Amino acid sequence: MARRARIACKPLTPDRWDDFCAVMGPSGGCWGCWCMYWRAPRKDIAGPARQSFKARMRAIIRNGPAPGLIGYRGAEPVGWVQVGPRPATPNWNGARRLSAPIDAGEADDAKIWAVSCFVVPRAHRGQGVAAALLEGAVKWARKNRARFIDGCPVETSDRAANPASIYHGVASMFESAGFKEIARRRADRPLMRLDLGSRTNY
Repeated sequence: MARRARIACKPLTPDRWDDFCAVMGPSGGCWGCWCMYWRAPRKDIAGPARQSFKARMRAIIRNGPAPGLIGYRGAEPVGWVQVGPRPATPNWNGARRLSAPIDAGEADDAKIWAVSCFVVPRAHRGQGVAAALLEGAVKWARKNRARFIDGCPVETSDRAANPASIYHGVASMFESAGFKEIARRRADRPLMRLDLGSRTNY
């Protein structure tokens, strides 16, 4: 397991926009998503409206609340995690999604949070940045009085991790943070949950 990095996780507020852009890089994260994939209407995902994702994310940040956390090593931004109430990421809750809640009513429950995306630039991978971001996400959810926090990571035990497919995080990292599997709709994608009222590693 990668050594836990010394990372400070801070909410993505308007004054940290440039740091968010630095983490996302010139391509805007995965396929120009700007972390809007789980937020935007489905019709916009593959259409011309995708070109507006950067501006739309900036508006979300400006209007608040913060849609996630930026990880810093010193003053340098080294990663991003999208974390917040399930209702903020409606596509993550879709009935056919691997990340759909077990109880459909949980999709509208602002006390149930979701860790839906990680971005770690190539230069900072393999250094425990994602694990530090997950730790920060749990602390942020608890600070905001969430009851549970969910993730739908990738199980990589039987194959090499592909950076393009593990923006969900990896299952072993979630297990180390105290998350428990609550469903598995595909062999390599457990739906995992941490009860924020229980004792955890954080």
